[in-house]
Amino acid sequence: MPTELTDTGPATAPTPAVEPTTDRVVDEQARRIGAHVRTLRRAARMTLVQLAERTGLSHPFLSQVERGHSRASMVSLEKIAGALDTTQVALLAAGAPVRQEPDDRRPEVLRAGEGARGPFSSGEARLLVHAGPHAFEPLEWKGDNTDLGEYFEHHEDEFLTVLAGAVVLDLRGQDVLRLGPGDSAYYRGGTGHRWCSADGSAFHLIVVKETPRSGAGA
Repeated sequence: MPTELTDTGPATAPTPAVEPTTDRVVDEQARRIGAHVRTLRRAARMTLVQLAERTGLSHPFLSQVERGHSRASMVSLEKIAGALDTTQVALLAAGAPVRQEPDDRRPEVLRAGEGARGPFSSGEARLLVHAGPHAFEPLEWKGDNTDLGEYFEHHEDEFLTVLAGAVVLDLRGQDVLRLGPGDSAYYRGGTGHRWCSADGSAFHLIVVKETPRSGAGA
């Protein structure tokens, strides 16, 4: 609202808005992901405005993401990753508190309560390995959304299998599929893909994507 002026004296310029001192960071994972996005953007000598142009996301929203004040959806992470020559999973993994060293070849065990998580509008994705380099990128995906939303698209092949629930799978250019427990699908890189609940009930997926080859975009 405009600053109200009285007639008791000369008008003065409104006091500039002061940034609230309250910490508005969503959580530590959002803060770490945002900081990683900022580091990658600056390394690419890209401004926030340029990143907004490349992703189709708004400049203010991206600023909020970088500061950890907003959490990007999985679709938004995919767009940001593509613009920054990384992957959606790598950005999600950046939120994990512990990262595996590149030369650490020991086996990994991930407990049920562990793994970087990426909440979205109607569910959650969880990375099923510790953060770090891997030959493939496995995700657990739970949701109950009935809206297909936007397509995901990346250069790498991907596989999914349904553990529970009924899922509508839309592979761009193909007939829409209905999948149930035990059903799976494999699609090549570059195939637009999206899914949702077939009946409004919860579904549970395992999604596995190739790790991009060196020099390949996301």
